[in-house]
Amino acid sequence: MAVGPRETAERVHALIDHKKGIAEIRVALRIRTIQTFTRWLAGALAVALLFAFVVANVAVGWSAIALANKIAIPVFLLSSGTFWLIRYMEANARGLYKKTARELNIELEAAEELRLLDAARLGLPVPDRQYSYKDSIPAELESLRKDGKKYRRKHNVAQSVIIVGSLAGTAVSALADTPAPLKYWAMGITFSVGAAAGFTGYYKWRERAFYLQQTADDIEHHATAFDLGIYPYDDPDEHIRLAKLAKEVELLRVEQRKREQQLDQPHEGSAEVV
Repeated sequence: MAVGPRETAERVHALIDHKKGIAEIRVALRIRTIQTFTRWLAGALAVALLFAFVVANVAVGWSAIALANKIAIPVFLLSSGTFWLIRYMEANARGLYKKTARELNIELEAAEELRLLDAARLGLPVPDRQYSYKDSIPAELESLRKDGKKYRRKHNVAQSVIIVGSLAGTAVSALADTPAPLKYWAMGITFSVGAAAGFTGYYKWRERAFYLQQTADDIEHHATAFDLGIYPYDDPDEHIRLAKLAKEVELLRVEQRKREQQLDQPHEGSAEVV
């Protein structure tokens, strides 16, 4: 059934409203996820510090670990204050921010499904969808590079902790008569180095950043070749060039997903994933 220009314009505006709503839900989901994670982390840290504080002072005595107490008490107060501040913000939130991250995730999936249904009802021709697909490539490039920078930053921080922590731990342990406070510092440094090395090897942040950057560069290469009309996009028919661009970009996306699956596999079975 043919759709009139007026009805088509109304459906296009409806799709734009869907995208705005989805963007708002995503922002709220990101903020609520950070709030929930920070609240749980602050609460767990406060409980752990309180328990360790009581046990250590009963077993060792206040005077023996006075320096550790001076550090633990402010950290405990800061963690407790952060926990109750976030709880207050959550209790007084309005609109989307009053919902939990789980509820927002479900609402986001429902909004995406509704947008797809309205887009299917619009019935745009294939060339129009291909143009829309091409226009979404810059946003895809930005997302890939943003994720790559995030993983690269995590890798650099972990490597800095390993390098500095290894040198500091060696220097502290080399002291002939290590005082009690420095022993705690040495233990903490050793734990930090081990944790950083373990997380780096498990999550493979460097490899993830490399593959994301490589995929972004490949997609940008195809997009630039299309804009300039050079090989392999030198065909005079623009519809053929659009179809070829969509095919190549989708192949790169599939390859990127396979790489992510390979990185998520255990070391023994990673070679089996193509």
